[in-house]
Amino acid sequence: MHRVNKSIYAEGVRFACQGCGRCCQTRGKYGYVYVSLPERRRLARHLRLSTRSFTLRFCENKDGFFHLRSLGKDCVFLEGKRCRVHRARPEQCETWPFWPEIMAEPVWSREIQAGCPGIGNGALFDARQIERRLRKEIRRENKR
Repeated sequence: MHRVNKSIYAEGVRFACQGCGRCCQTRGKYGYVYVSLPERRRLARHLRLSTRSFTLRFCENKDGFFHLRSLGKDCVFLEGKRCRVHRARPEQCETWPFWPEIMAEPVWSREIQAGCPGIGNGALFDARQIERRLRKEIRRENKR
């Protein structure tokens, strides 16, 4: 279980994606983007592939759970600074940057806040909204 630091978001966090692609780069312990069967089906449809073809081409199985392949340090769908499958992206990607494993000190301030230009910009996500996203991500993780 991850130790979320509630003081990080007690007064809310402004966030708006800036399209830099940094969140699509592997970052050690939270580098995998896990994909459920419904997500693989949705991504396959988006790419006009069968689910089997999509899974064989773009996924790896780790301990019985599928995750997207990485090319070096980047997500397989990162092209330049853009996500090739943004409209069909996995739930894990939708909840960025509100992941339990990164909403903790020192990760939040050292790696995430310093490296993500979207933090501090855009709409204010209040503590309740952030906790909803965190719970969604925790439920998704628990299904693995």
